[in-house]
Amino acid sequence: MLLSPTDTLIHAAGRWFLQSGIQEASGGVARYYRSDQRQNAPISTEITGYAVSTFIFFYQRTGDCAYLDAALRAARFLTRTAWDARLGTFPFEHSDNGASGSRYAYFFDCGIIVRGLLSAWRVTEAAEFRAAAIAAGRAMLADFPASGGAIHPILALPEKRPLAWEPRWSASPGCYQLKSALAWQELFEVTGENAFQSGYEAALQTALANDRAFLPGETDPARIMDRLHAYAYFLEGLLPVLNRLDCAAAFRNGVDRVGRYLREIAPVFVRSDVYAQLLRARLLGETLDESAAQYEAEQAATFQIDSGGFLFGRKQGEDLPFVNPVSTAFCVQALALWEDRLTGRSRILHQALI
Repeated sequence: MLLSPTDTLIHAAGRWFLQSGIQEASGGVARYYRSDQRQNAPISTEITGYAVSTFIFFYQRTGDCAYLDAALRAARFLTRTAWDARLGTFPFEHSDNGASGSRYAYFFDCGIIVRGLLSAWRVTEAAEFRAAAIAAGRAMLADFPASGGAIHPILALPEKRPLAWEPRWSASPGCYQLKSALAWQELFEVTGENAFQSGYEAALQTALANDRAFLPGETDPARIMDRLHAYAYFLEGLLPVLNRLDCAAAFRNGVDRVGRYLREIAPVFVRSDVYAQLLRARLLGETLDESAAQYEAEQAATFQIDSGGFLFGRKQGEDLPFVNPVSTAFCVQALALWEDRLTGRSRILHQALI
């Protein structure tokens, strides 16, 4: 049987995830692979959470149980090793032996992990994953909210003291946090607990208020490109509420702004994940400019290398030496969804968004 272009793409990227060593024996997944140094960065709890969702997506597309096995190894790493029951949180990174190597916990990371665990639970119905996701979601509600509706991005451990906010986007509150707040929306769908719904709604209103201020937010083109990546998280976080007029308007306007900045800055610095995130937003939000989507699909595909993984980005036309799990996951999913569009396959639900 001949494979479709997407089947071939998923097979190549999937083999990279399974065979490259980016997922270590513990089940944890490294932040990235340095192709020039031939070594992994440390295990990241956030990236492991993304990997769970990615492996589940690959499993559901292919039926290959190797992906399900990898997803379960990653999910169990999160529940049995990464989760700090004493503190009630997921620390940022882990050392090679699986011990916590971080003095920080990130709101964004915790939300990605919760969504990964829920993706594993939906397939397996394993109580372990559901319970850990609920515990982490409740801890997020208790630990991260700040005054005025903001969300602290980083807590110092073990005391869970909020760090002073810094100008860089990942160290200050912003609309990008709505992607992580999707965890609360999905937990509400699972549990019916109103606190989770309230948490998402509060994050939504804060994100909408921050929309215009966040982008561009910088004058340096490279930093604006990084903020495009973060701003795309805001667009993803809006997906469950596009039936609301204000949210739909913000989404449409945001897609246009990302597309415009992306094309302007790409010759200087471009990230593969921004092409993928923008394409996914167009497809799932049904705000499709066919020619723009085609262009973004073509550009995202150029970042796949012979190993099957996708490079993080390019500067001045030169490839950067980072083979990135999240870039790979986002690009593969975006290109698969683009082929679905072309072949008339049904759209995925927002819960399946990696």
